[in-house]
Amino acid sequence: MTSLGRRRLLTYLVAAPTLAVATKISLDALAPAIAEGAVPTPPAPADLVDLGDLLILAGAPTAEMLVLRVQEDGVIEFRLPREEVGQGLTTAVAMLVAEELDVPLPRVRVRLDDARPELVFNQLTGSSNSIRSLYDPVRRTAAAARARLLAAAAERWGVIAGSLIVREGLVIAPDGRTASYGSLAAAAASFSRTTVPIAPKKESEHTLVGTPATRIDARAMVTGRQEYTLDLDVPGAKPCMVRRPPTINGTVKLVNNESAVRAMPGVLDVVIIGSGIAVVAETFGQARDAKEALDVTWGAGTVDALSDADIKAKLKAANAPLAVPGVLVKRVDAEFDFAFASHAPLETNSAVADVRPDRAEIWSGLKSPIVAQAAIAKAVGLPVDKVTVHVVQSGGSFGRRLFFDAALEAAVVSKKSGRPVRLMWSRIDDMRHGRMRPATHHKIRATYALGQVLTFEHRVAAVETDFRHGLGDMLTATAASLPTGVGNASFAQTLFLTTVKSPYNFGLTTQVLTEVPLKMHTGSWRSVYSGNTRGAEEIVVDELAAQLGKDPVAFRRAFLKTARQREVLDKVTHEGNWGRSLPEGWAQGVGFHEEYKSCTACLVEIDARDPKKPRVTRAVIAADVGRPINPSGLEAQLLGGLTDAISTTLRAGLHIDKGLPMEGSYSQFHYARQKDSPKDVKIFVMPASDEPGGAGELGVPAAVGAIANAYARATGTKPRSFPVNFDIDFDPFPRT
Repeated sequence: MTSLGRRRLLTYLVAAPTLAVATKISLDALAPAIAEGAVPTPPAPADLVDLGDLLILAGAPTAEMLVLRVQEDGVIEFRLPREEVGQGLTTAVAMLVAEELDVPLPRVRVRLDDARPELVFNQLTGSSNSIRSLYDPVRRTAAAARARLLAAAAERWGVIAGSLIVREGLVIAPDGRTASYGSLAAAAASFSRTTVPIAPKKESEHTLVGTPATRIDARAMVTGRQEYTLDLDVPGAKPCMVRRPPTINGTVKLVNNESAVRAMPGVLDVVIIGSGIAVVAETFGQARDAKEALDVTWGAGTVDALSDADIKAKLKAANAPLAVPGVLVKRVDAEFDFAFASHAPLETNSAVADVRPDRAEIWSGLKSPIVAQAAIAKAVGLPVDKVTVHVVQSGGSFGRRLFFDAALEAAVVSKKSGRPVRLMWSRIDDMRHGRMRPATHHKIRATYALGQVLTFEHRVAAVETDFRHGLGDMLTATAASLPTGVGNASFAQTLFLTTVKSPYNFGLTTQVLTEVPLKMHTGSWRSVYSGNTRGAEEIVVDELAAQLGKDPVAFRRAFLKTARQREVLDKVTHEGNWGRSLPEGWAQGVGFHEEYKSCTACLVEIDARDPKKPRVTRAVIAADVGRPINPSGLEAQLLGGLTDAISTTLRAGLHIDKGLPMEGSYSQFHYARQKDSPKDVKIFVMPASDEPGGAGELGVPAAVGAIANAYARATGTKPRSFPVNFDIDFDPFPRT
C-alpha cells in the first residue's frame, strides 16, 4: 500500500465482474485533514468533551478503510467492521448505502467483517458510537461507487457523466437510455480515477434515511434462519463445555476422577484450561453430563471472603467525604446503593475454534475482534496473521461481547485437544462467571437558597470496571487531545468524565468516581456509569423540587441548559399528560438524560398499590438524537433501555455470596417479563437537526430516574437501594 503514495486518497479496485471500492486515508495525511476540519476533534473545555468524539478521533486514520462491492447481479455488498448484536446496526448501515446508491433496501447485503488489525482503533462496537463514526465514511464510500458507475456509463454512451442520474439501481441518460449497476460493474472496476465528484447526497435530498424501516434481518430471526455461532457448520467441530470453579477466579488444583470421566459415553477429551476443565464430547448433552461428573479439588478464588454486605461496606468507605459543608446551608443529602447486574443476553457465550499447528480459525460474536485476535494468537503461539477471526452476529450483548472469553477458551481447548471444537457456556455459567455491571455506592449533596441550586456534589464509588477490551487503548491514543485534568486520568476516569454530565444549571457541579479494585468479572453494562449515576441524580432532582415547593417538571425545565433539552422534556410531559389524576397507590415519574450528543426524557406511570409488586403501566419517551437514520430502530433501542431500567430499578440484580453470584438463570435473575412491561408505550423521535448522536445507551438513565421517582411518589418512600425489591426468593443452584 505504501508504494502507492502516502499523501493520497487511495481507491482500490478489483477488476472482475464486480466493482469493489475501498478507501484509505494515510496516517500522515491526517494532520492536514484535521486542519481543514474534515476529521472531528474534541472541544477543548472539559465539560464539553464527549467520549464519542474521542473514539472517532482515535479511529480517524483508518475510518475510510471500508469495502463496498457492486456485484454483477446488481446486489450491493458492504463489509461492516462492527458487530451486530441486535441493535439494528446492519439495517441502519444498509440504509445509508441504499440512500447514496439509490437502490431498494433489499438489494443491499451487509456482511460482518473479519478481524482486521490494520483498522487499529476502528473495529470496536460500543459507547453508542457506531453510527456516529460510520455515518460519513459509509456515505463517502457509497458515493465513490456511484461516481465510478456514472463514469462507466458515460464512457459507454459517449456522454458527459454530469448529465447522468441514478435511480432504483439504474444509471439513466438524458435521452432515456438506462444501464443497470450490475451491467456496469466490470467496466466501473477498470477505472483508476473519475472526474465525477465523490460527494454524498445532501441530507435534504434523503428519501430513505430518516424514515422507518423494517430490519433487514427480521424475517431470518423470527423464522429461525438467522445463523448464530453455534448454528455454523464447521466440519469436525465437536461440542465442548467447561466445568467452572465454585467461586470467581477459582483455580484447578486436581481432577480426582479424570480417567472415569474420559470413559463416559461420547467423551473425546478432558482439558484443563485457565478458567476450569473443558470436556469435549460427541454431543452437548454428553459434554454437560461429563463435566458435571468431574470431581475437582479447587483452589481459592479472588473474592471468596466477600458477600454483598462486605462489598457495600468497602464501597461506602471508599467514597471521599463531601466537600461542601453540611451546615449553615439548606441542602438535600442522599446515599444510594446499586447492585451488581448481569448482562443476561439471550444467546450465552459461545465460540467455534479450529486451531492447527500452522494456523487458527475462530468464529464468535465479538465487539472487539482485533484485541481478541491478538490475545488468541498469543495464547496458541501463532503469529497474528495466521489467526483468522470471523465476527458472527450475536443474540444480545449490552456490553458483554466486548470480552472474548469463549473465543479464547475455545482456541486453547482446540489446540490442546487437537481438533475443532464448538464451545458453549451454560446459562448458569453466563450468570455466575460472566461479566456484570459493578455495584456502586453514591453520595449526593445539593445546596440551595432563594430558589436557586448553589452546588451539586456527587461522589461515586464503584467496583472496578474491566476495560481490557480495547477501549482503554483508544482513550490512551487520544489523551494528548484532552483538556488538563482529563487526559491524565485513568481509563475509567476518562470514560466517567466524558460520559457523565449534568444537564442542569446547578451552580458548582462536581461528579467524582472512585473505583475499588476487587478482582471480579466486571464489564461495561449498557450506559456504563450513567445508568446508576444519572439515575441517582434524577431522584435527587425530584427531592430538590419538593424542598423548593416546585413541580418536578417545572423545576427541571427552569434549570435545563438548552432549548433543545426543554423541547424534549416538553414533548413527554405534553404527550404523557403530566399531572393527571391517578388513583391512590399510582403515580407518575419523570427523568431526563443527555449523553453522546443526544438527549431524552422519560415519563412513566406506576401501579405500586402493592409496594412489593410494583408495575410500570405506561411510558412516554422522547429523544433528540440529532439525525435519526432508522426511527424504528431508535424506538426499539429506547424501548430496550426502558425495559433494562424497569428490571434493574425494581427487581433484577445479582446477590454475591462468599465469592459467587447466587443467581444462575432467568428464573432467579428477575429481568422484566412481558407482564412486568407496560402495554402503553409511546416513543417520539424529534425532527432531524444535526449530525447523528448516540442512541444505544441513551434510554436507561432517564428511565431509571422516572421509575424510581414514580415509585417514591406512589409509596410515599425515598428508595435508596436498587433494585427496590431484591429478595432471595429462590433456591440457588449448587456451586459445584
